[in-house]
Amino acid sequence: MDKTIPVPFTSVKITDGFWKKRKELNENVTIYAVRDRFIDTGRFEAFKFNWKEGSDIPKPHIFWDSDVAKWMESVAYILAEKEDKILRSQVEELVSLMEINQQEDGYFNIAHTVVHPEDRFKIRNNHELYCLGHFIEAAVAWKESTGSDRLITITDKYIDLVIRIFCVERSAEFVTPGHEEIELALIRLYRLTKNKKYLDLALFFLNERGLHNEGLTDWCNSSYNQSHLPVRQQREAMGHAVRACYLYSAMADAAKETDDKELLDACTNIFNDIVHNKMYITGGIGSSHHGEAFTVAYDLPNNTAYAETCASISLMMFADRMKDIILDSKYADIVEREIYNGIISGISLDGKAFFYENPLEINLSDRNKHTSMKQEPERLPITQRQEVFSCSCCPPNLTRFFAGIGEKVFSENNDSVFLHQYIPCTALMGDMTISVETEYPVSGKIKINVKNGTGKYLCVRIPGWCENYSISESFESVGGYAKILIYSDEITVFADFVMEPVFYLCKKDVRANANKAALMYGPVVYCFEKFDNPYINHWSLRFDTEITPEVIYDKNYSCNILIAQAFEIENSDKLYYNIKEKKENKVTIKLIPYFAFANRGESDMTVWFNI
Repeated sequence: MDKTIPVPFTSVKITDGFWKKRKELNENVTIYAVRDRFIDTGRFEAFKFNWKEGSDIPKPHIFWDSDVAKWMESVAYILAEKEDKILRSQVEELVSLMEINQQEDGYFNIAHTVVHPEDRFKIRNNHELYCLGHFIEAAVAWKESTGSDRLITITDKYIDLVIRIFCVERSAEFVTPGHEEIELALIRLYRLTKNKKYLDLALFFLNERGLHNEGLTDWCNSSYNQSHLPVRQQREAMGHAVRACYLYSAMADAAKETDDKELLDACTNIFNDIVHNKMYITGGIGSSHHGEAFTVAYDLPNNTAYAETCASISLMMFADRMKDIILDSKYADIVEREIYNGIISGISLDGKAFFYENPLEINLSDRNKHTSMKQEPERLPITQRQEVFSCSCCPPNLTRFFAGIGEKVFSENNDSVFLHQYIPCTALMGDMTISVETEYPVSGKIKINVKNGTGKYLCVRIPGWCENYSISESFESVGGYAKILIYSDEITVFADFVMEPVFYLCKKDVRANANKAALMYGPVVYCFEKFDNPYINHWSLRFDTEITPEVIYDKNYSCNILIAQAFEIENSDKLYYNIKEKKENKVTIKLIPYFAFANRGESDMTVWFNI
């Protein structure tokens, strides 16, 4: 294993560009927008444990704890970089309520205490351990950011109860979580505290998974939550996409901590199955709304794509962990694909509204075509982002992603520092300082200044999309990285990863994209919206792939737009006509970054075009 350790976001100050704007929007708008919706829906009020049957306050749901926990974690990251007394006081109020309402034996779950206490540790799919996992992650972040142990004390007491109930007494009515997450959270807490009981509990849940005949619900089988086989025997991604990649992230963490090659082999095979067989070009995963799940290889429909925002975040988490175990740039490439496409399409440009699902095609004519029906019989993704969802896991997952984006930039080991993502920043690693200047993803030109790193190596990722590049220093190519010796107290490295519009085809097995192409510029996927092309129907177009699209910077997106050439079939007054009568017109079309679609109202949209 080629292990590295991520450089924490607290050591990486983002200084400019695309991600600085996104971080500031998150800190000033999104974190408050999510908070306000959680207040409106009763998620904060629920921490008072004051709901009773017949009361006029909303009934707590089994996953509300986790929604708020992710928001608390997000606030911790923000406070690590700047003081916000309003956010700090709100989290401290929630922690105080947790201290008051935690049961004597350590148990803390709002819905299972005030709504259905008789179900405690009885229903595998009721998210108790999942919610605890997110509280653990919030506790780690709160400790690292503020120095306070209050949340860790609460979660530690709860963990001791879980160890007793699940490992010692075996008195719970299930053995492993129905929704994975606690496993990776426990390993994260172990890394902070070095207390082995946390690692042991994580390994218990991993090692027991797939060994028992544990039910979930009557409409799915055991592969839905990855319980069909022991984890070391799993070779393909199956079931609920978010649960799956949270599990795979924990498997990668455990493999790293214990040098478990068999577990790492399982992770490698699963990762390859996802990116080669089951991932959209945007990084979206989980193509079906039935169970929010992976289906079979190459089943990647565009207009019904589920591609949950949380699923993209979870795949990013899995890939990000794998990059710190195996020296191969393909893992950081997937992180990059997600952060510029599949993840940020889940949030509006104003930072206030969200997509749960992220389709790759919208045809408004499909929406109201069943004129003889009282309601549309077909289920299609919504066309506009919403401020809140009944299942609101994605918004606070996005707030914690943006707040912690700095941790995706660097990792290090004893002799090398790895630059994975090209974000303008200054990073401090011991005595060594690295600064990165770039307009990425607008341009592939990178300036890297390194001070006080003499004798170490700087390893610069060569992006998988890049065909032509230059680096100012001599280097050795290792695992898709340019390995450069830092030979003096200060060196400056210039890299140019040449960006140009590229047409991408799809494997012929993907039926939805037969004879179609998509456009990318650097790491960004592009799409057509009818707003920009009001007199054109995208399904009547075919790309002119012989002409390179024009690239223009657009400040509205902090990114480029593309002006491409295409042929549009001229309409006929006949429903059916002889091919000899076919006529085409040359048209110019405007394409915007996929992440920016659906910000101007309802519109037809597509990523894939005929060729």
